[in-house]
Amino acid sequence: MTAVLPDATVNALLDSAVAGGLKTTPFLSAHSAFPPSGGNEATGGSPAYARKSFTFSAPAARAMSMSAAQTFDIPAGFTVRCIAEYDASTSGTLKAWAPAGASARRAISVDSAGVTANDIFSPAHGLAAGNSVLFWATIGASLPTGLSEDTEYFVIATGLTTDAFRVSTTLGGSAVDITAIGDGEVQKFTPEVFAGQGTYQATAFTVSLPS
Repeated sequence: MTAVLPDATVNALLDSAVAGGLKTTPFLSAHSAFPPSGGNEATGGSPAYARKSFTFSAPAARAMSMSAAQTFDIPAGFTVRCIAEYDASTSGTLKAWAPAGASARRAISVDSAGVTANDIFSPAHGLAAGNSVLFWATIGASLPTGLSEDTEYFVIATGLTTDAFRVSTTLGGSAVDITAIGDGEVQKFTPEVFAGQGTYQATAFTVSLPS
């Protein structure tokens, strides 16, 4: 049998510096790709980019959140796609990350008809043409063949309905060819492109454990 942890136990784990070190000297960072790494973190600019030290609020409902918004100086020519937590002001160990400006994840599925049409089914998904999305595999299931995690896709106008959508690897491009059924989750996010030097504000950063 598989035991289920009550909220109090999960909250205690999140609150413990021993449980993954999430609350030990956390620093927020900005990245241009997934997953975050030293190779895709912002650098340079004037004022210069730097990670931001922050604190977590007390955990509740199996989650803990950043206590206050953090503002980064971002150099020209950089696109913020990902916000991450490290345990040091430079280098360090990656602890958690999230797509920039992300919405909640929604379940998706592709059946045999979807394979033929490259349609992804998700009731009342709320997506619009041009939206950036990521796909996530779920426990016990595989993503539809043709879709990958850690990849930015763009919703396209072709085939877009209230309950179904198609994606491309380029903005306004042709639909990704889906070749086998599968299930998973989709998550809309909002990358921010900086043509010139500017600032980016991360208003929320939450670490949670599933129910």
